[in-house]
Amino acid sequence: MCIFWTPNKVTLLRVIVGFLAVSAFGHGAWMNLLGVALTVGAIALDALDGHIARAKKLATPVGAQLDILGDRIIENMFFTYFAVVGMVSLWLPILFFARGAATDFQRALAMKAGHSGWGAGAMLQSCWARAIVASRWSRGLYAALKCACFCYLGLELALTRGPVALLGPVSLDMHVAIRAGAQMLAWMTAVFCLVRGLPVLVEGWKFLASSITAGNAVEQARGDAA
Repeated sequence: MCIFWTPNKVTLLRVIVGFLAVSAFGHGAWMNLLGVALTVGAIALDALDGHIARAKKLATPVGAQLDILGDRIIENMFFTYFAVVGMVSLWLPILFFARGAATDFQRALAMKAGHSGWGAGAMLQSCWARAIVASRWSRGLYAALKCACFCYLGLELALTRGPVALLGPVSLDMHVAIRAGAQMLAWMTAVFCLVRGLPVLVEGWKFLASSITAGNAVEQARGDAA
């Protein structure tokens, strides 16, 4: 049977593949390698759903929100797992949770005000904000950083950790070098995540300010009526 793939179906598949990837980690060297392969597949599906949405003109506001939700789930699953096993700082998943909650809140206020995620009515109006958040190079670089970070950590699990590590015991210097590479990739990904979220927070402030002003006006009117 021919399956009609929509962007939302691909997003759901991406989340499932990401969940399987995280589930594979920590169960032996070969399962760790399988987790790395599934990680690459999950990141590739992230590009595929956007391509289908543009090619088949299936982009919708709900689809855009589902795509963002898929990103949040994938990021938080991977960073939470690697933080729990002690491979990255616990502050990394906390940072991603906080950044995602703040930007999604701003986007929700913008949608309530009638703005979408793209086109003439997009929330981000300035050129610099669109370049940092919505441009293809920005999204591609962010996906590449996440893929490199998660795959590197998965390969470290497979090659150097556990009693059946494929490389066996490694010297202290090599272990330090491998750990330094993991930390560098993880924090590079986190910094770029914050940079991409900054325009949303800056330009979304006007929607938050207007909501606060409207709320104060309603409260004042109720007080006057009372």
